[in-house]
Amino acid sequence: MPKTIDVTELVLRDAHQSLMATRMAMADMIPACEDLDKAGYWSVECWGGATFDACIRFLNEDPWERLRTFRNLMPNTRLQMLLRGQNLLGYRHYEDGVVDRFVQKAAENGMDVFRVFDALNDIRNLRRAIAAVRAAGKHAQGTISYTVSPLHTTAKFVELAQQLLELGCDSICIKDMAALIKPQAAYDLVKGIKDACGQETRVHIHVHATTGVTLVSLMKAIEAGVDCVDTAISSLSLGPGHNPTESVVEMLDGTGFECRLDKSRLLKIKDYFNKIRPRYTEFLSNITGVETEIFDSQIPGGMISNMESQLKQQGAADRIKDVLAEVPRVRKDAGYPPLVTPSSQIVGTQAVFNVMMGRYKVLTGEFADLMLGYYGETLGERDAALVEQAGKHAKKTPITCRPADMLKPEWDELRSMALELQGCNGSDEDVLTCAMFPQVAPKFFKTRAEGPKNLGKDPAAKPASAPAAAAAPEGGSGDGKGPVRTPISYDVTLNGNKHRVTVSPA
Repeated sequence: MPKTIDVTELVLRDAHQSLMATRMAMADMIPACEDLDKAGYWSVECWGGATFDACIRFLNEDPWERLRTFRNLMPNTRLQMLLRGQNLLGYRHYEDGVVDRFVQKAAENGMDVFRVFDALNDIRNLRRAIAAVRAAGKHAQGTISYTVSPLHTTAKFVELAQQLLELGCDSICIKDMAALIKPQAAYDLVKGIKDACGQETRVHIHVHATTGVTLVSLMKAIEAGVDCVDTAISSLSLGPGHNPTESVVEMLDGTGFECRLDKSRLLKIKDYFNKIRPRYTEFLSNITGVETEIFDSQIPGGMISNMESQLKQQGAADRIKDVLAEVPRVRKDAGYPPLVTPSSQIVGTQAVFNVMMGRYKVLTGEFADLMLGYYGETLGERDAALVEQAGKHAKKTPITCRPADMLKPEWDELRSMALELQGCNGSDEDVLTCAMFPQVAPKFFKTRAEGPKNLGKDPAAKPASAPAAAAAPEGGSGDGKGPVRTPISYDVTLNGNKHRVTVSPA
């Protein structure tokens, strides 16, 4: 009897986040939900990541209503989301009470599986969110943000998996956001977790397709005992996206493994999104092939696109190779953080500044905070001289405590701020929306009654220019053709003078 390999389908979240700037409207997802619900997936990822931001920033959709709609349309399927640990779905740390409230409300509105990650793999930044998921009676999936460095060994990742299980996680996810995990590494890591934590430990693996090797990595992970793989239906796969669901199903034929998915349903899902994709041509990623250079630079493809855009604006497009060489050096100086939101934006922008203005002549406020421990601990030691420089720049001292321990209870203040906004309905959900996106929520609340905006276009119509990108999850370009990005303002000091600089993050 073949062993069943479970599948998490990504088409309703990370697939369109990675390929079409998270712009897919709910109206274009609803018709596929019945087939998704009956195809036999272990879960369907449909919320979290950048979707919350994109809903209120571009689509005039209430993300909470989107979640409730998915719950109603897919009653037989686990709904899954991506949660940035103490950052929730925003770009700063939130006080523990806010974390508890967000998880509680997400569970009440229909979420089943919470994939919880931290950009630095700092277990302290994961602990509260995982505890909140357990308290809500939902599936807590502890996540390893996979990266490659002299310090990030299989043994270190296995140790992190053990720590996550000690927190009560129901499963472990290996999250490879940059398509860095090679086949043997995937085998070794899955086997290492199973051997150290017990064969009954549930292990999932999430990979992107950008480097062209990760379909083989999925096969090796399966051979090592992985329980569930993430895929995207073929019509929204590959490039900076993910490996095709149907390819994984066919790959297992005759191997002793199988994905018990309904192929007729998969075909219907594929055909449906094949018709939808051309409507979002103006947002499609310009990465359509394979980017093996990522193995050398450690930079996700979309991050490269954004740095190219930044350099072009400065008339320095010819310096891209210098920046690509600088990023690994900055990453080393910062203690080898994985390059995922927000660390990828912070390291990438600092590398651009180093090339354009001289090495560390200018520090961004965010890079200073990273060096001082305000995002958490890194696996490697930070450059001591840079830590001292960062302290002078930020006028702050380094910390070793959990960053959220420095936050005071903030729910009452957040609620008061939200209630003052025109269109806020006073619900905890609206307060949370405002808390995570205080610059965007006021406009959304005012226009919410106008209803959703579908940005999809008739393929036969003359394409419009892609709008500037403006929100911020992991991966993708910053030129309007990759995942949503939020511009970040930096306080920089140059020759003793303070300047405010705004850039679009990678």
